[in-house]
Amino acid sequence: MSEIVNRVANSAIISLDLETYFQEGQRKSFDLRPYLFQEMIVREREFRQMLKETDWEEFRDALVSVYCSADAIIPTWAYMLVMTYLEGVAKEALIGGPEDLEKYVMTKSLQRINPKDFEGKPVVVKGCGKLPVPIHAYGEIVRILKGSARSIMYGEPCSTVPVYKAPRVGN
Repeated sequence: MSEIVNRVANSAIISLDLETYFQEGQRKSFDLRPYLFQEMIVREREFRQMLKETDWEEFRDALVSVYCSADAIIPTWAYMLVMTYLEGVAKEALIGGPEDLEKYVMTKSLQRINPKDFEGKPVVVKGCGKLPVPIHAYGEIVRILKGSARSIMYGEPCSTVPVYKAPRVGN
């Protein structure tokens, strides 16, 4: 009887789990709606006063999205003003909704990847997981690896879907 060999474990395939790039931390949103006059307009003096009276500590070390849930035209400076309060308090903050925040923090994490580490190697981008990896991350990893990896696949090393294969160089 022949010995069972785990060809996947012995292969050169690099398994890349995007969950390892998921930034931990509490997610919070700062909605401008309650700071608007009649949920429609920014009155500068009142807006500034309400921001001064806000307990910014509730955003300490959080990942914060700054947006407005009201159908109102918000001047750009209002968002910028909120960011001045969050700077130095929040771990990360950006102007945009919660989904924009997830894209931002994941993209920032993926930028730590050195494409040369994958030079000429087959890469499997792990599929299912426990954390909510934004779909945007899968496109971003293709952008990062396409010029370096020999191939990019999706799934698990034992069952993959080919996504990209580098053209052969030379003969």
